Amino acid sequence: MTLKLIHTFNDKIDLYYEDVPLFSYVYVSRVPAIESPRPYFHPVRTLAGDVVTNFRPNDHRWHQGFSMTMPYISGDNFWGGKSFVRGQGYVQLDNNGQQRHVNWDYLTCTDDEADLRQRIVWVSYAGETWIEEERRIVVGEVNPEMSCWTLEVHLSLHNVRGEALEFGSPATEGRPDGVGYGGWFWRGARDLTGGLVMISDGSETSKSDMVVMGHSGPWLAFVGAHDGVDRSSTLVFIDQPQNPRYPTQWFARTESNVCASFALTYADTYTLEADETLNLSYTMVIASGAWNRQQIEAFLKQR
Repeated sequence: MTLKLIHTFNDKIDLYYEDVPLFSYVYVSRVPAIESPRPYFHPVRTLAGDVVTNFRPNDHRWHQGFSMTMPYISGDNFWGGKSFVRGQGYVQLDNNGQQRHVNWDYLTCTDDEADLRQRIVWVSYAGETWIEEERRIVVGEVNPEMSCWTLEVHLSLHNVRGEALEFGSPATEGRPDGVGYGGWFWRGARDLTGGLVMISDGSETSKSDMVVMGHSGPWLAFVGAHDGVDRSSTLVFIDQPQNPRYPTQWFARTESNVCASFALTYADTYTLEADETLNLSYTMVIASGAWNRQQIEAFLKQR
């Protein structure tokens, strides 16, 4: 296995497996402030070279590949765009916060593993630092035989505001259909729309989002076909037992667009007390080909 890392200072990190670019991680975002700038992964590719992420799609400009988001933290919006306001619906407020890169504490890439350790601050609309984050990104599992690779992210969010922070979602703010997105989020490539969503509890759909929306389970998988090539891709999102509210409730769409998130606050707020730390770990498997439920479960069993 041969991994290669290219660092463009004050911009992004590109990771390659041999001659295949696996991802670009843009750690200094230059999107408009109203979109809640934050570090993001895009494009992300399979070992076959197919792109599985979308960036600033025309339906939701603030969707940015793989990224950490939160639509509600104590009144501020770290998701981007409008905020859901009880009794009013979606309203554009002066409340869009952002995540800012501070420093790389550790950047290493061997033939077999990339290990990136970053410090980030979450800054409110008013310019106050509310969260100091330590983020670790690991790629150490590339499997050419199964045409897949694995991305791990570990997030450590420390509340430095001096008072409790309340994390929420549109659902906790009164959205009538109860849909509660937020957390580690994936916006998928548009050509995957209408793909198959599967959750470990047995639910699945390629048509109606509400068949899977809000279901809980240790994993969610998405299988979709690409335009222009005779190939499909599979993404498997894996929650970790040490995470709060494990197994997570899932936010997922396939009907009108493609997305999924580990939705920590899908139905209930989460309070992070002053000077406390929220630790979250997630794993994403990016595979070329259409995996079925049995293949997914067999792969996860052998990990």
